[in-house]
Amino acid sequence: MNPVDKPGKTGALMPVEEALQRLLEMAEAAPIRERQVLPLAAGDGRVLAQDLISTLDLPPWPNSAMDGYAVRLADWTGEPLAVSQRIFAGQAPAPLAAGTCARIFTGAPVPQGADCVEMQENAVVHADARVSFTEPLHIGQNIRPQGQETTVGEVVLTAGTRLGPIELGLAASLGLDQLAVVRRVRVAVLSTGDELIEPGLPLGPGQIYNSNRRVLCSWLERLGCEVIDAGILPDDLDQTRTCLAGLGAVDLILSTGGVSVGEADFLGIALREEGELALWKLAIKPGKPLTFGHFRGVPVIGLPGNPASTLVTFALLARPYLLRRQGVAQVEPLRFEVPAGFVWPKPGNRREYLRGRIEQGKAVIYRNQSSGVLRSAAWAQGLVEVLEGTTLAMGDRVNFIPLSEVLN
Repeated sequence: MNPVDKPGKTGALMPVEEALQRLLEMAEAAPIRERQVLPLAAGDGRVLAQDLISTLDLPPWPNSAMDGYAVRLADWTGEPLAVSQRIFAGQAPAPLAAGTCARIFTGAPVPQGADCVEMQENAVVHADARVSFTEPLHIGQNIRPQGQETTVGEVVLTAGTRLGPIELGLAASLGLDQLAVVRRVRVAVLSTGDELIEPGLPLGPGQIYNSNRRVLCSWLERLGCEVIDAGILPDDLDQTRTCLAGLGAVDLILSTGGVSVGEADFLGIALREEGELALWKLAIKPGKPLTFGHFRGVPVIGLPGNPASTLVTFALLARPYLLRRQGVAQVEPLRFEVPAGFVWPKPGNRREYLRGRIEQGKAVIYRNQSSGVLRSAAWAQGLVEVLEGTTLAMGDRVNFIPLSEVLN
């Protein structure tokens, strides 16, 4: 990646990092404080409300990591040992009899007195059923000690952890059947403009089908939000006021398109009448116009209306805001460096997020990067980040953000 000596001035454009920092500060100032206690089975995708503290040791007793034979090392002199008991997982063994070994299976408790387990592949069972071993034995081998995973009183998961299958499995391993989680964020989603029409209806002159609302509603549900679908706002001030007033108790109003300083900016007018609204011009492409404000005390984020712009700004700005409202600490997506499989000869004054994918270990980009082309995102596996004021040659390193990092 090659920085250009004199990149274009950003002027009033706000850097992406600054916009994200402002949003996160506002999210931290309005945390979701309500808690719910849910059955473990209902916890997927929710955010843990309090530290999860272990009430037992895992494992609760030393157990075998192998199918084999439990032995007291001092009893093994090279002579075959009699098998005094067989121990399966779920059984309570007797103490190991002196001068013997115990047949043991994976996960079974190690009997008192045994200090190593030899795998069955290194054991020879003689005709008289006694057992000898072909390899040297060592104290503690193939034994999982008590408390290897966690001990009583240890913090296993911290508050703010998003719960998925692994975290729920960990809670189950501690014997928990319910968890305290943060209440779902209630988000009202609306689109603006007479040009928008719902799928399934015939298109009129100058109309387009509304894709943004479906993208956002589905995405928010994946994030564990409670979605209030407010539909399409017509270009009418009275109807806009009525819609906003009827939203009820929500935590965020999320809109796409139409919030500006133009004559047809009815959403902006309504918000300014009963709240506040700031228009941010971001140093990002696609997605330069973004708004943040309040309506009757409810936060409002206005995303740009072009589909790719909506996708990028929601992924990088609105999604982290929503997660931080729930107390999640790690809200930015993971990204990794890959070689560029394309040339970028012209530097820009905005950070660009190109829809791309990995082919033969290199990032390649969709042929049409227009902000109105949603198909580019359907083709893509992620976003390729091109920093402001830089050019790229084949093989230069670029950041790649997998869509899987932001879609959940």
